[in-house]
Amino acid sequence: MKWPVIPTILVSAAVATMIGLGIWQLQRKEQKEQLLARYEAAANLPPVTWPSVPDKDALPLFRKSTLMCIKVLRIETVSGSNREGKAGFAHLASCSTGGAEGPGAKVAIGWSERPQSPKWAGGTVNGIIAPDNQQLIKLVVTDHVEGLQQLSLPSPQQIPNNHLLYAIQWFIFAAAAAIIYILALRKRMQSA
Repeated sequence: MKWPVIPTILVSAAVATMIGLGIWQLQRKEQKEQLLARYEAAANLPPVTWPSVPDKDALPLFRKSTLMCIKVLRIETVSGSNREGKAGFAHLASCSTGGAEGPGAKVAIGWSERPQSPKWAGGTVNGIIAPDNQQLIKLVVTDHVEGLQQLSLPSPQQIPNNHLLYAIQWFIFAAAAAIIYILALRKRMQSA
């Protein structure tokens, strides 16, 4: 029987790539653990000035901050939970923070059982900087806003670290590919 060179090279390359991806995920797990530890420590650091233009590579997540919402541009309502963990509606205000200071700010002003947007005119608010999918960061208000309950506080524990599971998954794929190929070769040898 002639050894199948090209299929062996292709399968070997695929297995090596999957093992490499598994190793990369293990490295990402360590990096994520360091990042989460830094975020955990942020709660005990002094407040920071609200960044007018956030640097995506150095976000001050989970730090205390204060900002001045000069003008409320709009308030949107999304699902959220209060400090007791009860599901309901979070109210997010898009604020102008002044002249040409950048994109403004998103402020999570509070929680309610009903989706109707509250009346809120802005002002100075204190809170904790949390991740935001659209503007990178938002301020989750820790002050009481009239007519609303306080939202659950942002926490680094809400950020998943699934890299170990991803690594295991890649190693299983690599093992499965190698075993399937070896079994196929054995069958081919027996039938030859």
